[in-house]
Amino acid sequence: MDLSRKAEAKKKKTKPDELVVLWTSGDREVALKMAFMYAFNSNRFKWGWRGVTLIVWGPSAKLLAEDQELQEHIIDMKEAGIKLQACKKCSDMYGVSDNLKRFGIEVKYMGKALTDYLRDDTYNVLAI
Repeated sequence: MDLSRKAEAKKKKTKPDELVVLWTSGDREVALKMAFMYAFNSNRFKWGWRGVTLIVWGPSAKLLAEDQELQEHIIDMKEAGIKLQACKKCSDMYGVSDNLKRFGIEVKYMGKALTDYLRDDTYNVLAI
């Protein structure tokens, strides 16, 4: 094996050091008992992630816009340093883009961004 192939093989063995939680479920319990809990605690207890991002996508956007308790958790995550993003196309379809922005969520078209997360070896994407 030549040096360039060895370097490439070594590069592929590196583990992702950033977590992206892709929250798509409109189920409140899934938000509270999995997506939010894992994202928040991964960041809080430094479970090996250099950074944590939560992406609000699909039915989760509508749920978040309507649920005050979930909104409070989002504010806590923002204050803890978790990066918050939402799919603009989805939130526009539900008519909640402005509502999500009020909580400090970056609302943008996420198709390309998600593809980049998935293709980049530094990110581990967890879809919920």
